[in-house]
Amino acid sequence: MENAKILSNIKGNLFGGITAGVIALPLALAFGVASGLGATAGLYGAIFVGFFAALFGGTPTQVSGPTGPMTVVIAGLVLLYPNSHSTIFMAIFLAGLIQIAISFTQIANLIRYVPYPVISGFMTGIGLIIILLQITPFFGMEFSGSPIEHLFYFVKHFAEINPHALFLSIITLLIVFLTPKKINEKVPSSLIALVFCTILSVLFKFDVATIGEIPRAFPSIKIGMIGFSEFKTILPAAVSLAILGCIDSLLTSLVADSITKTKHNSRREVFGQGLGNAVSGIFGGLAGAGATMRTVVNIKAGATNNLSGVIHSLFLISIILFFAPLASQIPMAILSAILIKVGIDIVDYKFLKVLKFAPKSDLVVMIVVFLLTVLYDLIFAVGVGIVLSSILFAVRVAKHFEVNLENAEELTDTTVSGDDKISVLHIDGIFFFGSTSQVASRVEDILDNKAIVIDCSKLNTFDISAVFALEDMIIKMHDKNVQVVIVLKNKKLGAKLLKMGLEEIITKEEIKYSLNSAVSRAKELIKD
Repeated sequence: MENAKILSNIKGNLFGGITAGVIALPLALAFGVASGLGATAGLYGAIFVGFFAALFGGTPTQVSGPTGPMTVVIAGLVLLYPNSHSTIFMAIFLAGLIQIAISFTQIANLIRYVPYPVISGFMTGIGLIIILLQITPFFGMEFSGSPIEHLFYFVKHFAEINPHALFLSIITLLIVFLTPKKINEKVPSSLIALVFCTILSVLFKFDVATIGEIPRAFPSIKIGMIGFSEFKTILPAAVSLAILGCIDSLLTSLVADSITKTKHNSRREVFGQGLGNAVSGIFGGLAGAGATMRTVVNIKAGATNNLSGVIHSLFLISIILFFAPLASQIPMAILSAILIKVGIDIVDYKFLKVLKFAPKSDLVVMIVVFLLTVLYDLIFAVGVGIVLSSILFAVRVAKHFEVNLENAEELTDTTVSGDDKISVLHIDGIFFFGSTSQVASRVEDILDNKAIVIDCSKLNTFDISAVFALEDMIIKMHDKNVQVVIVLKNKKLGAKLLKMGLEEIITKEEIKYSLNSAVSRAKELIKD
């Protein structure tokens, strides 16, 4: 049945796969060059990740290959190991294995909970990094360094601009930005720029750097044994690649779902991406992930299942077999201009448009993630963003948490005399670690009662911080001979609270499920 499904809609999948392959070609070459591993690595990455992610992934119409975030991490590794590409390919292989391991857990399903400001700051930061890294090749300069170093190098060596490279870069930018939408839908503007400007460069014999020879044979194994010290160095990068690949791919999967009205399988998708990256690392390919633009084009062209992703990879293999000599003549300046367009497209304009109207907490998170992404580390930026978002969310939720103290006589049908001195402490909102301090602050206000009813009937859940705060409150009241009865929403919640530690200080008789019965129990405890 699965094979029959793959072979359905052959025409739509064939056209979708070829169209996605046409778009992937200039991007694969450009990302390969930008990473520092070379155009061939970019092509191999698009082929291997694209093939295995399509065949074993959980998003039928997704097209995978080298992406901006993955390329940025690889570029950082190349700076560490400029003369040991086998070590870098080992990191890519390890990243694939980590993704395969993640696919057997529920971690893949947690990606949907990453706050939007974190994603926005991250993607905008990635876009700026790609643009900064392309400044020097755009002007015909050769330099290897961090994004900020590229900027400073350009300013310092401004007089060394290559006019031929600059001319090609400008023409490429004009083509990719100004090509009419109707033409762009049929033939990608990046491919038009690639072919036209390369022919221009060859005809006029421009003195510019090109991507160089592309092997036409099947790739050989590129990874080798590494020492423990190298392993410790590349492991964080491998984890970064794995996590970035998961985020990148699953976000693209959500885009595919929204267009096709289907639902992807997150764990299977991560498995397919992991297998693709592991194989890519073995044979000297760039790390990859689900690519949003290629996936959308694939779907719009008529693709309905994973056959299109396989065809996309086969198309790129045919480029290597039949057109490698021509591809080797492509100037680096053209690829840098194409990547600048990619960097500009990655920037999250949706959030930027509403920047001055956005909540201050979201704005802070976005800016912090953006700055850390550009100036420090991608994964650290995402981690800080998630933690910061969680703290700010906890603060917002805690502000809506209410603790009110009222006289029991005014709230129930049960007769309560003034001598009974029973009060009701209402807890309303989300009782969690961020709101426990508000409960603790009311303890002194209720110690002059003989009994206190803690009304938690509006709460659906408690975290462990809330349980411990409740436990501390009860102990303090017991020390002052104040009797305690708790009102909960249901018996299931009562049983859970007792198991979480309250059974050591109260019995199930002190847990009630209505205010009247709780006050009655409080009167009994006072008499006893």
